[in-house]
Amino acid sequence: MSETVVVKLGGTTIADQAQVLSEIAMLVRRRPVILVHGGGRRLTEWLDRMGVVSQFRGGLRVTDATSLEVAAAVLRGVINSELVSGLRALGVDAVGLSGVDGGVLIAERLADLGFVARVVGLRRDLLDALMVAGQVPVVAPLARDEDGFVCNVNADDVAAGIAAGIGARQLILMTDVDGVRDGSGQKLDTLTAAEAEILIAGGTIAGGMVAKVRAALGALAWEGTEAIIADASAPDALARALDDPTFGTRLTVGRGARASNLGAA
Repeated sequence: MSETVVVKLGGTTIADQAQVLSEIAMLVRRRPVILVHGGGRRLTEWLDRMGVVSQFRGGLRVTDATSLEVAAAVLRGVINSELVSGLRALGVDAVGLSGVDGGVLIAERLADLGFVARVVGLRRDLLDALMVAGQVPVVAPLARDEDGFVCNVNADDVAAGIAAGIGARQLILMTDVDGVRDGSGQKLDTLTAAEAEILIAGGTIAGGMVAKVRAALGALAWEGTEAIIADASAPDALARALDDPTFGTRLTVGRGARASNLGAA
């Protein structure tokens, strides 16, 4: 099992770069890190300026040809460059790339969403080479589909695909919510795969959180791996996500399910 930590930034965390990047810079001194970023809010802002209406289905962005051009420019061009520059200013040897570069992500198209794909494989030798050289990959959520078209990919799915592909013990999904809640509205400190399925089936986990939880479950390759969904705006968020079992929600393979409030309305 790899000690590499895969960290995904999303939600408001992109706007609040200084705090999160400082935490990543500290973590890099202790463990190898791969950083994956989203940028949906920033992308929506750019599309709004262009008069393009953003559409979502099942928590995923519908991406036509126009939206894809803007997504590639914003995600790989603007946001990725900002994050790489911010990390390098903190002494981190960060390298920016997308899933297209070197064919690092293997993806297949989700036809009903336009130019959107999901991760089905990983070329891990490229990431391994960068990390052996002491570099920190900063990955934008784009990939080529099976026909060679560049596609938008949900960043949670990218992070989970990388985590599973390299056998990472921990995946941290940094977002703008404090975790997953049960049917009574209480935050869950831990959540097994079976329990998550109950919450999804009952509609307690809904909207964009469904895609996030599904991605997290995809990173759970075997017993001992965990995916943590945590609020990046909290003080020392990354360190707490790694070490504090009460911070955020930890998803594990687990066994069985709690009957209590999981399915409550």
